[in-house]
Amino acid sequence: MKSWRLLSAVLTLALSSLACFSLGTQSSSNILFSDDFSNTSKKWDRITESDRSTDYYNNAYRMIVNAADSHVWANPKADDFTDTRIEVDATKNGGPDNNDFGIMCRYTEAGEFYYGVVSSDGFYGIYKVTSAGGESLGNDSMLESDSITRGAGTNHIRFDCVGPTLSLYVNGKLVDEQTDATFTTGNVGLMAGTYEASGTDIVFDNFIVYKP
Repeated sequence: MKSWRLLSAVLTLALSSLACFSLGTQSSSNILFSDDFSNTSKKWDRITESDRSTDYYNNAYRMIVNAADSHVWANPKADDFTDTRIEVDATKNGGPDNNDFGIMCRYTEAGEFYYGVVSSDGFYGIYKVTSAGGESLGNDSMLESDSITRGAGTNHIRFDCVGPTLSLYVNGKLVDEQTDATFTTGNVGLMAGTYEASGTDIVFDNFIVYKP
């Protein structure tokens, strides 16, 4: 099992604010927000520093974490959402398999939010971040799933935030579901992080927020 790391020490790193998958049975009328990153109109965070980088990259969005035991996250310029079904394609572009990356929901300007992540060595988890730091929901550590594509392959990640229910899907399979009623609305976003080894490098594409 992969150990969980507190986020209180890395909140200072917070950002201030490739397989194709069909839309399935979701109607385009149910799309609340979408971005294929072919242009910068949705105004995702763009930061380049020695220990982190988030920017548009080859018609996708790239997040690099060059500090150990750290997370960075990014948000688009968008209205707040309440209940959402969020999907994205995520590919490891470089760095260690011992990483994590995924989707945020209900992000507030106070830096509070939920997120669901997977890792390139096959683990997953759902978390809550408050002003006091990070908290794993339901499990003391990330758990392993055969549904996650290892290494440099692409994972299709889905994170549903509907009422108090938080559901994490990977490549079409439900891997985790937790309940928490602390946050009810906020922005969406993406996240990537490191453990002992730095250099996590993740490329995201086909980001879609649906009305559930």
